[in-house]
Amino acid sequence: MTTHASHMSEDIRRELIAMVRELKDPRVANQLLTVVRVDLTRDMSVARIYVSSMDGAEKAALAVKGLESAAGLLRRELGLRLRLRKAPELRFFPDDSAAYAIHIDKTLKDINGDTPG
Repeated sequence: MTTHASHMSEDIRRELIAMVRELKDPRVANQLLTVVRVDLTRDMSVARIYVSSMDGAEKAALAVKGLESAAGLLRRELGLRLRLRKAPELRFFPDDSAAYAIHIDKTLKDINGDTPG
């Protein structure tokens, strides 16, 4: 990925994190979501956005449905915030890395006997 594309991916990721917090859709609102990464196509016309939920893969998949419903609004707002002539098409995908990281952390604590009690 070119430097420009990687900067743009990070800018898109940062703005989407802020915008997701403002959405009212119950599948997205009040969820512990994070945008794990944004992959842009070479021509920067499509952004593949990977979303993770602290509550697991099922919640991430549900949030993706809500984000897909808001994709037009998010794309328009992204174009305004980043001053893009043509904002990329947004495609959302669930990612279970946050829940997996929590699971690994808990497993390690259990092994080390660090659990409270």
